[in-house]
Amino acid sequence: MDVARRILFVFILATILLHYYSSNVDGRSHYHKKKKNKGSSGSPSTPPSSPVSPPSIPSDPYPNDPGNSSDCIFNVMDFGAIGDGDTDDTAAFRDAWKAACAVESAVLQAPADKAFVITSTIFSGPCKPGLVFQVDGVLMPPDGPDSWPEADSRKQWLVFYRLNNMTFTGTGTIEGNGQKWWELPCKPHRGPNGSTLPGPCDSPTMIRFFMSTNLVVSGLRIQNSPQFHMKFDGCEGVLIDKLLISSAKLSPNTDGIHVENTKSVGIYNSMISNGDDCISIGPGCVDVDIEGVTCGPSHGISIGSLGVHNSQACVSNISVRNAVIRESDNGVRIKTWQGGSGSVSGISFENIQMENVRNCIIIDQYYCLSKACRNETSAVYVTDVQYRNIKGTYDVRTPPIHFACSDTVACTNITMSEVELLPEEGELLDDPFCWNAYGIQETPTIPPIDCLQDGMPERIAEVESYGC
Repeated sequence: MDVARRILFVFILATILLHYYSSNVDGRSHYHKKKKNKGSSGSPSTPPSSPVSPPSIPSDPYPNDPGNSSDCIFNVMDFGAIGDGDTDDTAAFRDAWKAACAVESAVLQAPADKAFVITSTIFSGPCKPGLVFQVDGVLMPPDGPDSWPEADSRKQWLVFYRLNNMTFTGTGTIEGNGQKWWELPCKPHRGPNGSTLPGPCDSPTMIRFFMSTNLVVSGLRIQNSPQFHMKFDGCEGVLIDKLLISSAKLSPNTDGIHVENTKSVGIYNSMISNGDDCISIGPGCVDVDIEGVTCGPSHGISIGSLGVHNSQACVSNISVRNAVIRESDNGVRIKTWQGGSGSVSGISFENIQMENVRNCIIIDQYYCLSKACRNETSAVYVTDVQYRNIKGTYDVRTPPIHFACSDTVACTNITMSEVELLPEEGELLDDPFCWNAYGIQETPTIPPIDCLQDGMPERIAEVESYGC
């Protein structure tokens, strides 16, 4: 019995000593490593009296990692920009663009609290994918025609050319300094004694995207353009979101967003007030989706003008929904010149609120900028146009619904449903205008549109030959 107790005692004692020894060795080792990391080469004479907390994680665990995103930001200030609103910073932007263009997912940054003046510039590609042009400050051109360099184009200011997967964004402002340009006669205008003086002048489009794909434009304030605020030409895959575009109500030819020869476009959640079309859709556009846009004052949302100088124009699959148009000369409009060819088809205007708008719903196939336009036999064929849930008020100076279709090429398949338009002030105008327009009313329309013809025109085969 004594021998058994002695063996058990020795076993328990050995276990306790082994556990104690292992714990202290681990503690000394941990503490020693921590001290060594702090630069100490010595070891403590006694083990720590409390557990050692783990080292804190630095804010940037890999500050020298070449893959760190901060290495992909190209701030124009680092390329010599001054940003005082007076100095020409064009060279700095061009150098920053060249550097950013060569790096995947790079950001060219114009920082906040700075104002940069740059002259007419083409930012061209191809570039590495994922390039972001981020404007958090103010970007502006020279102040008016007299300050414009003679060697620069007067038709465009910022041009983005041959780019893929590029984003133009930021919290800043693109200021067009357009006031002095607006004084020039950019369209035929009234002269003395009722005469008409010629136009147009050369005024620059503010921002142009040309022959580019997979573009995103978001978040910016774009204002006071000399001419069009933003133009997309020959592009495919465009997303526009949360823009604020503005210029004076009487500023000439200052379309907010213009697209032509462009496919797969989404324009969303933006506010546009200007002196011309809020959004204009030119020839060659397919699959354009517009939603959540507020326009006004403006000339409304327009398809066209199309077919100028006897040209062919093909536009299809255009959707405008959940929009507000207020204090505007037009609401939703299709406008074509006589003598053109091609077609406009697959158009949907849905859930649109009108507030004191002239010409709330209009198709005008006699569009002309002077009195010299003459009647011609050919025209762009307009078909499959839907107007659904369009309600609100109109300016009584003109009827709220106006369908003026070509003498020889009728408009067909017009659908009216839940259209209710009442006068903002004055008496109800119950005489919508129709000429050679065919369609159906799914519900009664206010005001009644008895002039819309049922069925299809007799010469439908000839009409169909105008299609694209």
